[in-house]
Amino acid sequence: MEPHLSFQGRRALVTGAGKGIGRAVAVALSRAGARVTALSRTAADLESLTRECPGIEILCLDLADWEAVEAAVGAAGPFELLVNNAAVAELQPFLEVTRSALQRSLDVNFGAALHVSQIVARQMIAQGVPGAIVNVSSQASKRALRDHAVYCSTKSALDMLSKVMAMELGPHKIRVNTVNPTVVMTDMGRMNWSDPQKSAAMINRIPLGKFAEVDDVVNSILFLLSDKSAMTTGSSLMIDGGFLVS
Repeated sequence: MEPHLSFQGRRALVTGAGKGIGRAVAVALSRAGARVTALSRTAADLESLTRECPGIEILCLDLADWEAVEAAVGAAGPFELLVNNAAVAELQPFLEVTRSALQRSLDVNFGAALHVSQIVARQMIAQGVPGAIVNVSSQASKRALRDHAVYCSTKSALDMLSKVMAMELGPHKIRVNTVNPTVVMTDMGRMNWSDPQKSAAMINRIPLGKFAEVDDVVNSILFLLSDKSAMTTGSSLMIDGGFLVS
C-alpha cells in the first residue's frame, strides 16, 4: 500500500512482524517514514523482510520468554509507537482443550501484549513523549465461534486489557486501542478459508459479503497510530464488514 500518513522520524515496534498483518504494518510504517523494529520468532521471515524493506531493524525472539524480551526490547527502544500483533490460534473443541494449548495462547495472545506494552510504555513515560499502542484483537473477542474457546477468550481478555491500559496510560498521553478484524486474506487466511462451503457460512453473516484484505487492517492500524486519531483511546475498531450487526 502507499502511505497516506507520515510517521517521519518516529520509532515503532511491531510484534508478529514476520508474516501477514504484522509484516504489512512494518513495511507500511517504514515507507511512511518511521524507524521500525520488527519482532518475530522466525529468523527466516525476518531475513526476507529485511530484503524487502532494508531499513527495518529486526529482533528474533520468542515472546513467551519474558527475560529475553525484557532485555532485547528494552535495549532496542525507546519507541513511540507499538503494534502488538503476535498471536497464535490453537483451535480445539471446548471438551478437548489441552493445558499446553491454553498456556501457549495465554502467553502469546495476552501475556506478551501486556509485557511488551509495559516495557514500551515505561520508555515513553521516561522520555516524556506521547505514544500510541494498537493491539490486534479479533471479531472473535465479541462473538463465540465453534472450536475457538481459547482463542475467543484470550482476545476478549486483550480487549479488556487495552481498556485498562487506556485508562491508566492516558494521563501520560499514551493512547491504546484495538483493531478487531474478521477473517483476513493473508496467505494463511486464504489457505484456511479457500473451501467455498466453509467460507460461505461465514461470508453469509457479513453484510458486505466478503472477508477483509490485509490493507483494510493495515490502514486502520495506521490511523489509530497517527495523530489523526488523537482523541481516540480505549476503543475497539471493528473491521468485520458488519459481522457483529447481523
